[in-house]
Amino acid sequence: MRGISGAARAHILCAALCAAVCALPAFSPGAHTPWGTLGLLAALHLICELPGRCRLVGGSVPVGAGSFFPLLLAAAFLLPPSAAVLVAVPGALVGRVERPPAAARRIWRAAQLALTAGAASWTYGFLGGPVTLGGVAGGTLPDFPYALVPVCGTALVFSLVLAALDGAILVTAERVALGRAWRGLVSRSVGPHLVHALAGLMMAVLWRSSYGPLSALVVLLPMYISCWVFAQYHRRHAAHRNTIRALVQAVDIKDGYTRGHSERVGRASELIARELGMEESRMEALRFAGILHDVGKLGVPTRVLRKDGPLTPEERRVIELHPEYGHEIVRGIGFLDEARTAILHHHERLDGSGYPYGLAGDRIPEFARVVAVADAFDAMTSTRSYRPGRPVPAAVEELRRCAGSQFDPRMVRALACALDRHGWSAAANTVTSDEGRTGLPRQRADVRPPASGPADRPGRPR
Repeated sequence: MRGISGAARAHILCAALCAAVCALPAFSPGAHTPWGTLGLLAALHLICELPGRCRLVGGSVPVGAGSFFPLLLAAAFLLPPSAAVLVAVPGALVGRVERPPAAARRIWRAAQLALTAGAASWTYGFLGGPVTLGGVAGGTLPDFPYALVPVCGTALVFSLVLAALDGAILVTAERVALGRAWRGLVSRSVGPHLVHALAGLMMAVLWRSSYGPLSALVVLLPMYISCWVFAQYHRRHAAHRNTIRALVQAVDIKDGYTRGHSERVGRASELIARELGMEESRMEALRFAGILHDVGKLGVPTRVLRKDGPLTPEERRVIELHPEYGHEIVRGIGFLDEARTAILHHHERLDGSGYPYGLAGDRIPEFARVVAVADAFDAMTSTRSYRPGRPVPAAVEELRRCAGSQFDPRMVRALACALDRHGWSAAANTVTSDEGRTGLPRQRADVRPPASGPADRPGRPR
């Protein structure tokens, strides 16, 4: 338990003690605990956890009990609360953990799942679920559709208890603010847990049927495979985010003058996409495009990016190559897909006077027209060491003035509507240059931005 805060240690020990107290009735002489069913369910949960410890396949096995929630819910339907508490304990204590301290994480996971399974079992019994389940012992069939009512109630309690425990450990161990710890936990989990509960009900019905426990594997195996596929998707998605984060960090290190600009352009691009009603997949791709729009700066000499004063015509031509550099950098990253066109064309102008190819009107890809507006908006509203950021209304007015010549009017209207609806966070107006943070501005030539549209740095393309 070393390496964690005292509050987290106390919370874990308290949860473990509560789980032990809940399990005590199962060992009393007159409890009539169905040890055979309990042992089989606990063994199945343990078997599902063991592949994660294998060095050969452990990296492709989902970590956490989410894959096996159908089994835990089946235990809640088949066992009394004091017995259901024990099902997850062996598997949780030997399961794989990815971060230290391993012992504390395993103890917490065992206590959390034990309490959740016990609460679910108690709820199922309170709602009369065992009566509707039927089975070979009573010679009755499941009472559908009434059997679904206690199942739905059990899934809801399962979600609530799990979310409450998750939020509590975030507060005590990760020091997450109270207002954020539980935000969205229940709303995101109720749907999946309802599906898990229906799968658990199928397992319980087959378990109590004349076919016996072996038939329940018909449900468990497909669920395990589907959860494995889902885990691979999330792992791949996490790898995508890590790739983007690494590229953005590289740009920020090279051009610290605009640190944080990329993330804000991604956020503004997402606001525009949402206002335009884009599909979720395209919205995410557009956010990636906004975040990576300046990745081509990695190919621009550092002395040009960090030069004091205006650029020479030759230096300007060099920096105007950054969209093409960016396109080449991300060419081999398959998941970016449509985002690559925005990286290449986000400096094109509607009237055809932009770069690198002088595209005009609808020939400019839609993603590029969105990112162009988001890029200009953040450039105007961000404070630089040589000038304060413009107020949001003034920046929007400037975008409207340039709509039709430099920017797509539809994208400008979408951003304006999104800002009216959602506002713009104060973080978007922070100083983005290292010099501005330290109060030591660079000495710059007083070069006015071109009158044809907004600019980021004096005498420089954004």
